Amino acid sequence: MSRSLTAISAGVCALFSPLVFAAAPFVVKDIRVEGMQRTDAGTVFNYLPIKVGDKVDDAAVSRAIKTLYATGFFKDVRIEVDKEVLVVVVDERPAISQIAFSGNKEFDSENLLKGLKEVGIAESRTFDRSQLERAEQEIKRLYLTKSFYSASVKTTVSPQERNRVAINFEITEGDEAKIKSIRILGAKAFKEKQLLGLMNLEETGSWYDLFQDDKYSKQKLQGDIEEVRSWYMDRGYINFNVESSQVSITPDKKDVYISLTISEGEQYKLSSIRLAGDLVVPEKDLRKLVKIKRGDIYSRAKINDISKALADRLSNDGYAFANVNASPDVDDKKKEVALTFFVDPGRRVYVNRINVLGNAKTRDEVVRRELIQFENSLFDRQKLDESKKRIERTGNFSDVTMDTLPVEGTTDQVDVNVSVKERSTGTLSAGVGYSQTDKFVLNGSISQTNLFGTGNAASITISNGSTARTLAGSFTDPYWTKDGVSRSFDLAQKMVDSQSTSIGRYATHTDSGGVRFGIPISLNDTIFLGESFDRTRISIYDDSPQQYKDFVEKFGPTNTTLSSSVAWANDTRDSSVTPTSGIYQQLGLEVATPPMDLRYTRLTYQIQHFTPIASGYALMLSGQMGSVQAYGGQGVPFYKNYYAGGIGSLRTFKDNSLGPRVHDASGNETSQSLGGTRRALATAELFFPVPGMKEKNAAMRMSAFIDAGSLWGASGANNTYAHSTDIRVGAGFALSWTSPIGPLSFSFGKPLVKKPGDQTQSLQFQIGSVF
Repeated sequence: MSRSLTAISAGVCALFSPLVFAAAPFVVKDIRVEGMQRTDAGTVFNYLPIKVGDKVDDAAVSRAIKTLYATGFFKDVRIEVDKEVLVVVVDERPAISQIAFSGNKEFDSENLLKGLKEVGIAESRTFDRSQLERAEQEIKRLYLTKSFYSASVKTTVSPQERNRVAINFEITEGDEAKIKSIRILGAKAFKEKQLLGLMNLEETGSWYDLFQDDKYSKQKLQGDIEEVRSWYMDRGYINFNVESSQVSITPDKKDVYISLTISEGEQYKLSSIRLAGDLVVPEKDLRKLVKIKRGDIYSRAKINDISKALADRLSNDGYAFANVNASPDVDDKKKEVALTFFVDPGRRVYVNRINVLGNAKTRDEVVRRELIQFENSLFDRQKLDESKKRIERTGNFSDVTMDTLPVEGTTDQVDVNVSVKERSTGTLSAGVGYSQTDKFVLNGSISQTNLFGTGNAASITISNGSTARTLAGSFTDPYWTKDGVSRSFDLAQKMVDSQSTSIGRYATHTDSGGVRFGIPISLNDTIFLGESFDRTRISIYDDSPQQYKDFVEKFGPTNTTLSSSVAWANDTRDSSVTPTSGIYQQLGLEVATPPMDLRYTRLTYQIQHFTPIASGYALMLSGQMGSVQAYGGQGVPFYKNYYAGGIGSLRTFKDNSLGPRVHDASGNETSQSLGGTRRALATAELFFPVPGMKEKNAAMRMSAFIDAGSLWGASGANNTYAHSTDIRVGAGFALSWTSPIGPLSFSFGKPLVKKPGDQTQSLQFQIGSVF
């Protein structure tokens, strides 16, 4: 059988050479595919633009060849004519059966495979040798992002059966390039060292190498340049400019040198501040939010904050889409700026619907009952922000966002989407904690803070330490009533043995139970009412203090207490975990009442005041005062005394070691503490980021602290022995970390004011939750 041939090879000839068709145009009666090994013939028929019954000529054949070649499946495509049968002859590209890597340590193979997939190379895909160079460049690019500038890649392609290939990338990573030097040239108003401190990138060799960021990144350098620019713009240098940024790498590709040349310009001040536009709220209300005045240094950050504050104030009156633009009029001769805030309130809008999204387990009502922005009412940004905080405080969600969307077909309505991301609220845990008081503590707990999606909380906790053993259970319904009154039940059994502590020796076994109610009286204020009962059995030893023996002799080894409590709490902090602003305070009174054995009152007050200093920095001033006093001829139970010393009260002094001390039979003072009925503590603490950790880490904070405190008062069977103690003061540094193994607290410091006989500890720590 003779065959008329039209053959065009894939490549340049296939695309550009004129086609010489060996036969006159004809009608295709059949199509045959040859040369297929892996690819199904149906793939060719699917892409082939010629069908049986079509009349073909040289142009149609040329288009068919180009179309099949463009699929990327074939190295070569030819079309032959056997009488009236069209024969498509293909030479398939091999398929990639395997991609392997060797020598890679910085990146795992999975990440490298993802990078190669983006440039078209992946297992089971068609192999194109021209893509290998792109693949090698992509691998090198990944290593460049981590400062491996000397990384090299060698590729080996191994043919396999059934027209397949295996590709191996042999990677030589080399050494990481470290930033050897960063220079900022042209700085006059500020010291170069001060400006370098603003940057995330750092020179290698600092004392905190573990945390430093000494690897070059173009993106990070651009971010650092913007940090420096913002620094100048916030201090009046409105013409600041980075004239050049140069990055050079040594020939061995191990060291990076960075040089920035800046032009500071002159410092400008404000000559006037005006409000213009449609002031739909009283101007005096808006003026209160303008925290700058004539003569102040121009600050871009302050101006942006004021623009946002003005827009937020308008949104509180329903102007959800208010826009405030600050327009500076610069006088270069006088080095002054006349500033005008143009106010465009837009339309006043109402909230149409509030939609709760993302709550797969939690009931809608758990979210909705925290909202103080209601449907069919004026939009109020302040109420939305407060609602967001209230939802976050439930502890049931790891993220809460609120979005406003215009209602289609209206100009004065919006829908609010409250999107929540549920966190795991059920916990079953067992572990080991350690404190310098209880030593090693075995503990376990099972808790659920969102029981069956209702927002109710329940828990059972067991702990076993050398000083205390506890079995406790609790249940809380935060919305016992629709008005937000909460109700809590507590049951506990606690055994204490003070033998291994700094306290005079005794042991108690206490069974207790109680109920508490929380009554909200405003957005930030709550009144708590409670009633509790406890029964305590006391064990006294030969070496116990005489005061303890006297108490047991008068009141017996077993005592019962019925106590009523009332407390007021106010919380305006921006976070309950890592606050930086706001105030928390609590005032409480507990009264042990007849007809039970013990009668006493306990009055406590606590306050914390947080003030933001700068980004990542906050100052906390706190104070605590407590007083317990017997009445009706009774004595204060010694196991109800206050103690001081250690983490949580007065750092740099040994746990519970301060206050009145036990005297031996000869009247000599021992090292054991009796505690006291009056206690006062005060702390000033500056929180700041961990050195070297530039990015905010909510789980870890450092601080510099000064603790001061005093413990005194009368106690015993007849309140007959009174003791007083002078003020002690300690100072140092602290680290708190919510680690994967549990809460961790470290403090290191020295006493500033102490007395002879005081037991001090420079390093104090606690790992895990100790009950």
